[in-house]
Amino acid sequence: MKRICCVVFLFASFLVGGNGPEALGYFPQEQTGSVEGQGAIDPDPQARWWKGNLHTHSLWSDGNDFPEVISDWYRQRGYHFLAISDHNVLQEGQKWMAVSRVQQRSHGQGMERYMERFGKSWVETRGEPGTEKYEVRLKPLDEYRYLLERNDHFILIPAEEITDSAEGHPVHMNATNLDEVIKPLGGKTVREAMENNLRAVLEVEKAKGREILPHLNHPNFQYGITFEDLAAVMSERFFEVYNGHPGVNHLGDAKNPGVERMWDLANHLRVNKLGGSVLYGVGTDDSHEYFGKAGSRPGRGWVMVRSKFLTPEHLIRAMKAGDFYASSGATLKDVRWEPESGTLSVQIDAQEGVTYWTEYLVTDVDGEPEDIGRVGLATQELSSSYSLKKGETIVRAVVTSSLEPADPVWREQKQQAWTQPFTAGR
Repeated sequence: MKRICCVVFLFASFLVGGNGPEALGYFPQEQTGSVEGQGAIDPDPQARWWKGNLHTHSLWSDGNDFPEVISDWYRQRGYHFLAISDHNVLQEGQKWMAVSRVQQRSHGQGMERYMERFGKSWVETRGEPGTEKYEVRLKPLDEYRYLLERNDHFILIPAEEITDSAEGHPVHMNATNLDEVIKPLGGKTVREAMENNLRAVLEVEKAKGREILPHLNHPNFQYGITFEDLAAVMSERFFEVYNGHPGVNHLGDAKNPGVERMWDLANHLRVNKLGGSVLYGVGTDDSHEYFGKAGSRPGRGWVMVRSKFLTPEHLIRAMKAGDFYASSGATLKDVRWEPESGTLSVQIDAQEGVTYWTEYLVTDVDGEPEDIGRVGLATQELSSSYSLKKGETIVRAVVTSSLEPADPVWREQKQQAWTQPFTAGR
């Protein structure tokens, strides 16, 4: 009996005297500090730039690599967020694909690279090797994301490319941070299809209380969408001013304006004629090909978003506020807009030995063709600014580097960065 009492007494003394569970490290992380290898969460971080791509494809639709291999590619190259936006599908549920099909798409390299990167304990197959019934399981996002995500370093965001058509033209729209598939709704006209699909996205956003970013993809793809379409659907606030796919006609042709020219023309109509808000420009890869040196490859276009936190909600809110820029290689230290004075300021994050050319493109309220997107100021200064003058309503800046992109899309292409357009008093 004395022995039992002694044991009870010693146990109680542990709890009271500081030799209890806390001494043995049993309290959760919040009470003992950070776990090894994980930094503490800053309760009041400074806003910073986060790099990400919002348009990418995998084996879940018409890409030719596994989503976790693609995600790891971006993660290892300094991206902070990625949205794999397969056509009319989210990466969820059970999906198996014939290994022969995987190998055909990936030029005979997909399975080997997948196995080498993630190992046989991760890769799941079924059926008899060498037959058509030999299949590999495509992992859903909510399974593979836990291998790759890390606080303040890299996150994955669910997305879909709503792939539609109207009047014989493609109408594609990405929706980032979805939690359910949105089926394309079509329409009698291109504008009606744009409006129907955009409305569906916004209805889900409202119903779920979830921040979702819709953006219109590659308007010059098959020259399906005009600048008048971009202007008319004013509830569409984002479009791809740069898409790294070589088949989207970024530069236009003799009959069709290039995408940047479309941007200025559309914003003139939206702001000066229709009394609406500006259209923001997004940079993306639209990558499908991850083997060889042909096709739409990764690493060509992205967005830089300024936010305090690396979460889908904070990133999307920052983009909706216009606090981001698009890039094909050039990097900016700072972009500032002062609505009261109508002043846009740009500071370039310069590389040694590289020259930069900044153009401030302005649009006049009267909107004569020569006054839409004309050059208000051109400078080689690394820090510069431009203030709207009387009669000028819109300004944006484009920075062009003397360097070619690491993987150019067209001959003599240079690395660039595009700020958002801004209007006086807004």
